[in-house]
Amino acid sequence: MDRVQKLNLVGLSKADYAAAPSTLCKGCGHNSIANQIIQVCYELSLRPQDVIKLSGIGCSSKSPAYFLGQSHGFNSLHGRMPALGTGALQANHTLRAIGVSGDGDTGSIGLGQFKHLVRRNVRMVYIVENNGVYGLTKGQFSATAEYGQVLKYAGRNDFPPIDVCVEAIVAGAGFVARSFAGDAKQVRELLKAALSFRGLAVLDIISPCVAFNDEDDSRKSYAWGRAHEKALQELGYIPPQEEIVIEDYDPGATRVVELHDGSRLTLRKLEADYEPNDRLRALERIQRAEEQGELVTGLLFYDDSRPSLAEVSGFGPTPLSELPDHLLRPSRDALEGLLAGYA
Repeated sequence: MDRVQKLNLVGLSKADYAAAPSTLCKGCGHNSIANQIIQVCYELSLRPQDVIKLSGIGCSSKSPAYFLGQSHGFNSLHGRMPALGTGALQANHTLRAIGVSGDGDTGSIGLGQFKHLVRRNVRMVYIVENNGVYGLTKGQFSATAEYGQVLKYAGRNDFPPIDVCVEAIVAGAGFVARSFAGDAKQVRELLKAALSFRGLAVLDIISPCVAFNDEDDSRKSYAWGRAHEKALQELGYIPPQEEIVIEDYDPGATRVVELHDGSRLTLRKLEADYEPNDRLRALERIQRAEEQGELVTGLLFYDDSRPSLAEVSGFGPTPLSELPDHLLRPSRDALEGLLAGYA
């Protein structure tokens, strides 16, 4: 007997919010984030045709292919997703936008565009899937990598990291949060809040990259094979690993997470009485956690007093993309009058 699927308020099942199977590495935190987006959109009874998916370039930007298969998506040039999203939402400000970027796509080549997206307060959920490396190009350091970090192929990182949350708060974002991909409950709740915010909502989600190396000098090892093979193509293999998932823990408490490479990450959940409406306190809280070697998670800053770009533009209830031509284009008489002024 077929299992009956539970429908939400718009008559859709959770499966209706799914998309293509993931081609990312098994255990990648990006997959967990995509799953939480599916769950949240189902629970909020969003209509897929009312949502657009936007992304740039990178492992993170492949993620929109794995959720909301019935929604329209657009994969932009590297670091250019903010401009694409701004244009799309100016054309139709009634859409819900979910933008998925990465630490390289946002923190490096796209940092300038990200700053202007914040400045304009475009209504969008902007997710940074942050793993500190360029996963598609063999793990070079990104701009968010920790100072002094050492990787086998990238060497030592001698530059201080960019903190996406700090950049967003300083630039004037009204909704800034950080989470960990393995904390499914917190990710879901932050996504729900972000989708209800009337401006730009920035979510910096730490999402570990699954990468491993083999040091065996046996003739059947990867190392020996690389030294002696004559490659026809550039190939790579990343062994599958289990996704890192943590149990829920109390506000104000810490949780030490062991990553796939054996390193440890200390998460601290914001206190229950933390007030997220003080910009300076939010910056101080991030700095204090960094000095203690911790990553503070939760809603760091919230301010809904700024009007969105659509409100500043004075749009009416009808999107520009649905207005008739005679309301979008000047009449012949108006054009002739304008040209006459230059005669």
